[in-house]
Amino acid sequence: MIPDLTLAATCAFGLETVVARELKDLGAVDVQQDNGSVRFRGDLDLICRGNLWLRSADRLWIHLGRFRATTFEDLFQGVKALPWGDLLSKDSAFPVDGASHESQLSSVPACQAVSKKAIVEAMKGRWKTDWFAETGATFRVRVSIVRDEVTVAVDTSGRGLHRRGYRKLTAEAPLRETLAAGLVLLSVWNAERLLVDPFCGSGTIPIEAALIGLKRAPGLRRAFASEDWPFLGKARWKRAREEAEDAFDRSARLDIHGYDADPEVLSLARYHLRESGLDDRGIDFQQRRVQDFSTKRRYGVIVTNPPYGERMSQLGEVEGLYRELGRVMAPHDTWSTFVLTSHPRFDRLFGQSVTRKRKLYNGMIQCTYYQFLGQKPPRLG
Repeated sequence: MIPDLTLAATCAFGLETVVARELKDLGAVDVQQDNGSVRFRGDLDLICRGNLWLRSADRLWIHLGRFRATTFEDLFQGVKALPWGDLLSKDSAFPVDGASHESQLSSVPACQAVSKKAIVEAMKGRWKTDWFAETGATFRVRVSIVRDEVTVAVDTSGRGLHRRGYRKLTAEAPLRETLAAGLVLLSVWNAERLLVDPFCGSGTIPIEAALIGLKRAPGLRRAFASEDWPFLGKARWKRAREEAEDAFDRSARLDIHGYDADPEVLSLARYHLRESGLDDRGIDFQQRRVQDFSTKRRYGVIVTNPPYGERMSQLGEVEGLYRELGRVMAPHDTWSTFVLTSHPRFDRLFGQSVTRKRKLYNGMIQCTYYQFLGQKPPRLG
């Protein structure tokens, strides 16, 4: 077995702290944050639990090694020296992806070919054969070179972790599920509180909040590449899934509402809610314009990702929506409001003093997560 199991979870820029907190809750140790990734130590069980439970990470990797390479010989020897025999079986498929940035080895196809050859040579020594059919389980290898530093990792997830299985249809400019979960985890919301998304679109934020509130593992209804890996074993994955099933609170009801002015996008939200299997748990979608928002509830949480107005022709309309949101929320100073937008002056348009700001990326768009904290509700009992 790999003697020093180091793992890495990649994520959107700005969510590293959230991912690190999730990993520590799962039992990870030596957790270290970097731009767009979090490295940590863990056992084999953590590969299964991490894939099932990580809400804000994009993918989970086995971090095999890091070394410096300025020539193809350096790359070949560095890749060959890694413990491939402990990881791959004789029939394993091991496609190699690559990336290079500001490095002397700039040809990605050449780096992929050299790395593939190096793995084959290492496997020849382990299995005493010159031919590998690659008909077994897939171990997708990624060789990334940044400023001549090579990082070699193996993807344990397969499809990205944002693919929960419920969002089979998408609306224009969809919010990725992992980022939506990160927004909820960065807010003050919990399962006992009211949550409203006044620009809910296809329903991603309310549904991700529901998964969190009901303690349902986001990966419970999908498969992962590493489920077929012989050294992990079916029993380990079976045990992890059973633990996740046991944690799912099937009796709780939540108080989550999504509003949008577009009836077509709301039909997508309701479809996604049905696909998630949570349509009887207190999550509701209604057609409502932001200026029509009203509530008699003293305490609540807004978590939303409104339109950005990336095109100049839309900017005035979007800024009007931001002013309307500020106007309808002004009487509710006990509510907490969390808004992700790329607009650099959202807080001025909203008309309230921002409590905290955090830089996040929605895809390639640099955004700010504006946080306006209201009063804490009194403790019950």
